[in-house]
Amino acid sequence: MPLDQLAALGACAVLAGLGIFQGALIGGAPLGRMAWGGQHEVLPARLRIGSGVSIALYVLFAYAALARAAVASPVVNDTVTAVFVWALTAYFALGVVMNGISRSRPERLIMTPVALVLAALYLVLALS
Repeated sequence: MPLDQLAALGACAVLAGLGIFQGALIGGAPLGRMAWGGQHEVLPARLRIGSGVSIALYVLFAYAALARAAVASPVVNDTVTAVFVWALTAYFALGVVMNGISRSRPERLIMTPVALVLAALYLVLALS
């Protein structure tokens, strides 16, 4: 299997895990210390809405990865998909920094490496 397809499938797996995590937060699981700055054990309503938006975005991000690796057809065109994947690479790289400076130790320890893995996978896709 080509490297870009492996990167796309890896990104989809990580995003699916994050989607399950966000779903648990929406459901009231006491995992809030690992998300949204770690200020709440159980998320308040406004952050649960944010978790729902995150899940929708993860679906879009996963589709972009699959489209970039030619596993799925791009919705618009290859150029737009390529630019979007570069933007996601930058977004996840910023996520490494933001999670790394979080006041929440659990968020720093768990989400920083997750963001780093996603940044690396999307970089592979962007360069393909």
